[in-house]
Amino acid sequence: MTNQATSSGLSGVAEAARQAPGRGLPPVHLWNPAHCGDIDILIRADGTWMHEGSPIGRTELVRLFSTVLRKDPDGYHLVTPVEKLKIGVEDLPFRATTVRASEDGLSFTTDVGDEVTAGPDHPIVVETDPATGEPAPRVHVRADLWARIARPVFYELVERAEVVDGRLAVRSGDAVFALGPEGAGLE
Repeated sequence: MTNQATSSGLSGVAEAARQAPGRGLPPVHLWNPAHCGDIDILIRADGTWMHEGSPIGRTELVRLFSTVLRKDPDGYHLVTPVEKLKIGVEDLPFRATTVRASEDGLSFTTDVGDEVTAGPDHPIVVETDPATGEPAPRVHVRADLWARIARPVFYELVERAEVVDGRLAVRSGDAVFALGPEGAGLE
């Protein structure tokens, strides 16, 4: 994309996202604009949003962009009613940076300010790297967007875990989520 197109794309995305605060998330699932190309935005595995190789330093802007993020079969896009710009994502778009237990269950807050309570609509999934045995926990945020559960938060979950059918598991509301096999170094 040219600099003018990139500038225009960022402005359009930012303007569409600004309409979200206080009114919930924009209905990106209803928008079907033409694909306008790629934009040099990358969400790194550590959660840092980069634009043209530099971190986006304004957290408000990152939050705005996160509200118009959508995952389609061909990848992640920033979507407005009139533009669809593909971005890069190294791992998952969000990080679950805190967890809080309440009578409703386990509530996670992401690095972009989303809050979700684990349950049937927001499952916790832990995959294990077959080569290293390292757990890769995530929690569903919205649509097809997930948050990688940060290591300290995962350790909190492991501390809360109980053994269910030979696996460490946590409860949130009426749901039970397996974290991994008992004695697999998660304890």
